[in-house]
Amino acid sequence: MRIFGIDPGSRRTGYGCIERQGSRHTLVVCGTLSGPAQATFPEKLKAIHAGLTALLAQHRPECVAIEDIFHHRQAQNPGSALRLGEARGVALLAAAEAGVPVVTYPPATVKLAVVGYGRAEKQQVQQMIKLLLGLDAPPSPHDVADALAVALCHLQSSTGTVAQLHASRSRTGTPRSWRDYIP
Repeated sequence: MRIFGIDPGSRRTGYGCIERQGSRHTLVVCGTLSGPAQATFPEKLKAIHAGLTALLAQHRPECVAIEDIFHHRQAQNPGSALRLGEARGVALLAAAEAGVPVVTYPPATVKLAVVGYGRAEKQQVQQMIKLLLGLDAPPSPHDVADALAVALCHLQSSTGTVAQLHASRSRTGTPRSWRDYIP
């Protein structure tokens, strides 16, 4: 099963494609997309769309997993939230044009699936992606790690792992699987 994860962003959009063969996860490709620095915002969106379209055609995933917009940022800066929503719309459009099913996950669900804690820091997500995919270094920038995390979240949710993580939480809501991490 091949999953393409997208972390939409108005400055840069992270992407990552992961393939699962049995219980093993392999990195296919990852990176970021953005328009030229001097480009207008619509031109940047066009570049992101063109990049995603080409990547989806090249890697032919079975599903695209996209991270939902983080709601607290919307309240702090509505303009940024609007631009983020437009970048997310471009990602959804590219997936729809490719004829690939799309699933979305809230950031807390992605972090819970990958790290075991729904409020994990970016560095924790990067370290877990490194460990889970057997990478030499944590994926950077964090947009790439987030895209890979949403792809892994979908792979795990399709096998029931996310439900198991939810069930493993204690009565206080404290997760049990990330207790030994020290940044």
